[in-house]
Amino acid sequence: MQVSYATNDIPAHGRQQYWQDIVSRTYFSLDLRFPSGRDFDARLGAWSMGPVAVSRNIANGLLYKRHERHLQSEREESFLITVPELAEIRFEQDNKVVHCRPGAFLIERSHLPYEFSHQDRTALWVLKIPSAVLRARISRPERLATLQFDASRSVGALFVDTLRLAGERISEMDEMARTLMGKHLVELLAMAIESDDRVLTGHSSSVRNGHLLRCEHFIRTRLEDMRLTPQTIADGCGISLRYLHQIFEGEGLTVCAYIRNQRLSMCDTLLRDPNCRKSISEIAYQWGFADQAQFSRNYRGRFGCTPSEARAASRIPTS
Repeated sequence: MQVSYATNDIPAHGRQQYWQDIVSRTYFSLDLRFPSGRDFDARLGAWSMGPVAVSRNIANGLLYKRHERHLQSEREESFLITVPELAEIRFEQDNKVVHCRPGAFLIERSHLPYEFSHQDRTALWVLKIPSAVLRARISRPERLATLQFDASRSVGALFVDTLRLAGERISEMDEMARTLMGKHLVELLAMAIESDDRVLTGHSSSVRNGHLLRCEHFIRTRLEDMRLTPQTIADGCGISLRYLHQIFEGEGLTVCAYIRNQRLSMCDTLLRDPNCRKSISEIAYQWGFADQAQFSRNYRGRFGCTPSEARAASRIPTS
């Protein structure tokens, strides 16, 4: 789906409320303040790419506020990856303040209040990712909120370049291509984040987090193997089985739970892909579930619906 909005044809006295509604509809509920008053001018384009969304937001100076009351009606957490162009942006969340200039990008968390502002006219590329999608690729993404990442070189620059190009070419893509491109963007984002040394710091030591990231990567590349066990992972990563269990317990889950959640996420992606013609049992078997009944129970426990309900929902035509 592709939509676009602009204030050009809106009477000056109605522009602020119009833009308040558009921004809240595109991202989530926010309060806006307009330093430029009735002279405010903006335009926004938004595109869906499977479960993620890309938008291009060009506007005069603005202040966005997300309050506690906005969170009460929100069920699904999301993360916004914001790439500023033309002007610096200021972001404050969880008592941390960051000033992000063009040449970098920052990560915002929807389930905490925040303030976001820019004094001058700017252009923003924004990638909105559901928490479940990001968590399937990055452990504890909440620790990334308020961090900014280099977009001038290496994988960070490749991520931003791809984001911009995807936005410019999205109208030429069919649904399958858009969904695939959304997956590529999440993968590039994860690579950019994992290449930053700060990601190796947090609740535990950098060495421990380094082992965790290596184990997670080992698991993700072998999810289709039904013979994948904690011992196999420990041997493949050169650590003891006891230490493997310890580093995952430090993240609040077991090794087997992590494997199961990753497999369920891969199954969910295929079940919600309208172009996938595999049966539910084939999808489950492909991603390491030998027991169909157990797969259905696990899937419902994680996503709140049965695999057949998820597939049926993806087949409902959108207007």
